[in-house]
Amino acid sequence: MAALDLGLDQGHPQPAAGNGTRFVELAIDAAGAGGMRTYTYAVPDSLADLEAGEAVMVEFGRRQALAVVLGDAAAPEGVEAKPVADRVRADGPLLPPLSLGLARWIAGHYLVAPALVLRAMLPPGMLERLELVVERTPTSSSVVEGADAVTLDLLDQLATGPRPARELAAPEGRAGLLRRLRTLEADGLVTVDWTLSAAGAGPRFERWIVVTDAGRAAAANPAAVGGRPLGPRQRDALAELAGGPTDGLQGADLSGRHGSGAIAGLVRRGLASAEIRERPRLPLAARPVGRRGGRPPDADLSPEQAAAVALVRDAIRERDATPLLLEGVTGGGKTAVYSVAIATALEAGRPVLVLVPEIALATPIVDRLRADLDAEIALVHSGLGDGERADEWRRIRAGAAQIVVGTRLAVLAPLADVGLVIVDEEHEAAYKSDRTPRIQARDAALELARVAGAAVILGSATPAVDSVGRADSGEYRRVVLPVRLSGAPPTVEVVDLRAELAAGNRSLLSTHLSEALAALDTAAGEQAILVLNRRGTASVVLCRDCGHVQACPDCERPLVYHQAGITLRCHHCGRATPLATRCPNCASPRIRYLGGGTERVEREVKAAFPGLRVGRLDRDVVERRGAADRLIDAFSGGSLDVLVGTSLVAKALDIPNVTLVGVVSSDVALNLPDERAAERTYQLLAQAVGRAGRGERPGHAILQTYQPDHPAIQAVASGDGGAFYRSELALRERFGSPPFGRLVKLTVAIADREGAEREANAMADRLRTLARGRGAHVTVIGPAPAYIARRADRWRWNVVLRGEDPAALLDGGLEPPWSVDVDPESLL
Repeated sequence: MAALDLGLDQGHPQPAAGNGTRFVELAIDAAGAGGMRTYTYAVPDSLADLEAGEAVMVEFGRRQALAVVLGDAAAPEGVEAKPVADRVRADGPLLPPLSLGLARWIAGHYLVAPALVLRAMLPPGMLERLELVVERTPTSSSVVEGADAVTLDLLDQLATGPRPARELAAPEGRAGLLRRLRTLEADGLVTVDWTLSAAGAGPRFERWIVVTDAGRAAAANPAAVGGRPLGPRQRDALAELAGGPTDGLQGADLSGRHGSGAIAGLVRRGLASAEIRERPRLPLAARPVGRRGGRPPDADLSPEQAAAVALVRDAIRERDATPLLLEGVTGGGKTAVYSVAIATALEAGRPVLVLVPEIALATPIVDRLRADLDAEIALVHSGLGDGERADEWRRIRAGAAQIVVGTRLAVLAPLADVGLVIVDEEHEAAYKSDRTPRIQARDAALELARVAGAAVILGSATPAVDSVGRADSGEYRRVVLPVRLSGAPPTVEVVDLRAELAAGNRSLLSTHLSEALAALDTAAGEQAILVLNRRGTASVVLCRDCGHVQACPDCERPLVYHQAGITLRCHHCGRATPLATRCPNCASPRIRYLGGGTERVEREVKAAFPGLRVGRLDRDVVERRGAADRLIDAFSGGSLDVLVGTSLVAKALDIPNVTLVGVVSSDVALNLPDERAAERTYQLLAQAVGRAGRGERPGHAILQTYQPDHPAIQAVASGDGGAFYRSELALRERFGSPPFGRLVKLTVAIADREGAEREANAMADRLRTLARGRGAHVTVIGPAPAYIARRADRWRWNVVLRGEDPAALLDGGLEPPWSVDVDPESLL
């Protein structure tokens, strides 16, 4: 929101002179470079009770701007601080101190405007409804004689209650109206306040009917009612009210059963009263409590689970924010540890934050927590309607929610305190936002826990390589859950798609996977999950005879094809190589793009096996409100035999009847030109395999691949990821990548192709010169074209900074056309 020009050039209250002046730090909601930092303003005596988190109006340049108080500040040196102009009326501070501290850290760490962070922490559109609201005072009813006609007309317009100034009619125009209102305010006839009015996502209200004492007596003896006798419908309604809950019944429902006239008659006669109450939108209200908790009833914790719980209990008691990396095999019982740890935090009177990487995974974990715990749970994710999100935000801010569960948005929830933070599937790239502010929710959660003194659990069967590195170095605690507590580990079969192709099979389903689907015993309830390992629209140039993927000789990372220039380019170091027409390894001309999508897989399965009930879960489905929950519920309830999807179906689904998992293509993400590609592939495949065999029936997993000997695939097939993690950490240490260093990705986007390249080269040169001049241990890599070189009619180039503190080289950030991504999940 840009600074506001509202024509209020009246004098503002001045702060008291002398050493007693109080100063506050403000985040100004202004566009451009001016909003990238905070400002110090003086507090006038009239606003002496101003609190952190409140919204205020300030003079910013020649304009009035909305700002949020972050806290007290020291007096500025060498300049005279402007005074805060006015308080914006709202329901108390917008955010609690804990959220303000987190916002300050996010703004500094990710080089983003503080006001943008605060906007992300508030309900959608909340700051868009800033109104100047005018209200009559009691003394205005006795206006002295001789008041002019315009003043009398204004007071008459306000007779029905407060109104926004923009709705008031006056002959002098807007500027004259505002001057007149200020004069009336000075005379004590009206109040003029800046107010954040309820947006479209404001609270909902409904009418409730409550029986009075006279009504109870009349219900017991209708004949004793004085005056006109009660009609049959009134008697029935009164009997229902008297026999119902003491807090009354919902008015619309009651009127629907007995007629609105009958209810109105009871209220007029004093036998019932009508009350207006807020009706919160509760996303979980209509959902039944889950049937399965974190562990079977009366089951004891395993020794490893008990050890993890003991560490978390100590951390909660001591307010120790040292993260606990809970690494367990799929089905190893992490959710049981979560439940016991949450119960411990709630017993200590402290709320809990639980993060999940995807919308589709929020409801399943809520179901399991509700089965174990009798607690108020709030749900936060972008799949909720604006009204639901706003109501959940208000519940959390009011302290009415004991547990907050959600996606990366939930880390920004207005929690006044938190005693335990759980990041489930902590390795997931979905925790990283691709929009400003580009936060990594896992890392933000760690900072939230540090500020609040909360215990932290990072849970995953396949933790991030940098998390394993930090555990190895002692920065994190670590507990391993090595044994699956229900069911047995599935058998894993690797299918070489090169052999399938040589045999003439051009289907996306190998012979082995087709036979396994045909053998699925659906009569006994057996189910299957088919995973397509693919990100975005990326394709990989690969030899279909030998499986060779051309890699950079310097970085050992796969090269990516760029249609502009017909070259293969390394996005790690910028090296360019001509596109090969024959495989450099075996000289085969059969170089192809890997491709295919979930819809094609779904179509082929339905055509080959018409007797199977098939559903699809991917981004297209998730974007339809409620569709993911309905699909997962249908699969969990046995209404579907096969679930086809992207990585969404490989995460956190605990369905005992799944006996078969097939990974249709294990290669595409494996060969993306990104240093995390092998890690992501290993994690996805291991997670997918873990969905099979969680019940009484044995599980089987089939991995289809053109590269059966790749270390990531071999690690999944053998069930031993230790060697893979050691290899990845050695490679990270060699290049100074996390956890041994930090990365910052800078992207320029310009409509002119050559201009984008020139700007990228100039920026890289400037940063190299700056790093040398400061003696900074920062390597400037590139520039290189972005993986998607053109987006929104703009050509995009990347420059990557690698080192101990590369963000410090940017001195607070860059202005457009540059964007800054601190701690990027991908260098594409």
